[in-house]
Amino acid sequence: MAKSRFEYVRTFEQDDSLLKNTWIVVRIDGRSFHRFTDVHKFRKPNDKRAIALMNHAAAECMREFDDLVMAYGESDEYSFVFDRRTNLFSRRASKLMTSIVSYFSSSYVLHWPKFMLGDDGTVDKLQYAPQFDARCVIYPTLQNLKDYLAWRQVDCHINNLYNTTFWALVLKGGLTENAAEARLRGSFSKDKNEILFTEFGINYNDEPAINRRGTVLHWVVQEEVVLKEGIKSKDDPVPVTRRITREKLVVEAIHDDLLKDNFWQLHQEVFEPEGMATTASSARAVQSSNKGKRKQQRTRATKVEVLPAEEDSPACKRPADNTS
Repeated sequence: MAKSRFEYVRTFEQDDSLLKNTWIVVRIDGRSFHRFTDVHKFRKPNDKRAIALMNHAAAECMREFDDLVMAYGESDEYSFVFDRRTNLFSRRASKLMTSIVSYFSSSYVLHWPKFMLGDDGTVDKLQYAPQFDARCVIYPTLQNLKDYLAWRQVDCHINNLYNTTFWALVLKGGLTENAAEARLRGSFSKDKNEILFTEFGINYNDEPAINRRGTVLHWVVQEEVVLKEGIKSKDDPVPVTRRITREKLVVEAIHDDLLKDNFWQLHQEVFEPEGMATTASSARAVQSSNKGKRKQQRTRATKVEVLPAEEDSPACKRPADNTS
């Protein structure tokens, strides 16, 4: 930045660098989404298209900001967890928060036509721009982080049970929305489960896990095989096909119960208390420690074979990210 006599105005900026060695969570939340879902006629109680779009936009953020170790989403919100060693943007809260929410919002709009299709296959037009707000919170211990994510998943369960019952009363039971709200006022979980089962034959435990638990995005290593045409060597320029087996870091969507230990035990190396967190179970082998090259190092060849002419195959197998 050029020097000038006006540079003193920078002294008015506040230092919002977040405490080091803490888990940084950026949570984005849809603003006025009740109106947004009504205007765009989202399907009730859960619109699979809209959920898939949210998950895709969040996965795009994971790929763009590779210091993210996981993300958790439900309804119109998503929580993004940064590796606690990250020094991205010098850990400035305003930079982290605005970068995530702006990238998520633009991805949501960009990919709307891919996911929001009507029954006739045409795109449901985006009537106006969605808005997402964001906040940045730090958690000093792994247990604090676990409790935060458990809180959001419990919130998912409570809201989804209510919405499933509410819309069953409206769409199947013939009640008005006001009447359904009045009937559920003051009810407990057991009451809603009873209504669903006795009046509509719905066992809430059989509802899709993506609705009951939300979505967890995390890094996994997948193996893929690709074929590459080339020559045997500079000294022997005979055309050959090489079969290359390689490992690739991809974002995977799962619907685990975060209140139980299974998820955390499977990802101990990501969330180790003593600071050896990584972005995937085999990331030490796949990713470069040079952050400037990390995105180029998400794929690593593990085996190269020169195929005999008769084994040449035209197809390359490229697994897609499981994020929908």
